[in-house]
Amino acid sequence: MWYIIYMHELPITERIIQIAGEHCQAGGASRVRKIHLVIGDNSGIVGSSVQMYFDVITEGTPCEGAELDIRRVRPKLRCKSCGCLFERELLSFSCPQCGGDGEPTEIGKEFYIDTIEVE
Repeated sequence: MWYIIYMHELPITERIIQIAGEHCQAGGASRVRKIHLVIGDNSGIVGSSVQMYFDVITEGTPCEGAELDIRRVRPKLRCKSCGCLFERELLSFSCPQCGGDGEPTEIGKEFYIDTIEVE
């Protein structure tokens, strides 16, 4: 049996914790309550791996006990004919409005901290 280990999420998660801690300190707060994170499905970041690392490495930081709220962004295509944004159906690039060909967009590649709640 093979196991996939997502190692690049470790330094990313460490940086999220560092940013949240700096935000907490700058605001004069004692701890981070919640971090709202946005991760596009085509960003190359696996949300469940970020969550796993977050749960393990926040001990002893202002983020210990904080909630990590991850909002997924599904990729969208833009129709070359009518401009409609749509989610691709399996094995199809056709626009549901006009049947034209869809082309990739940046939607679904997002990865950022949306907000940080402190107390």
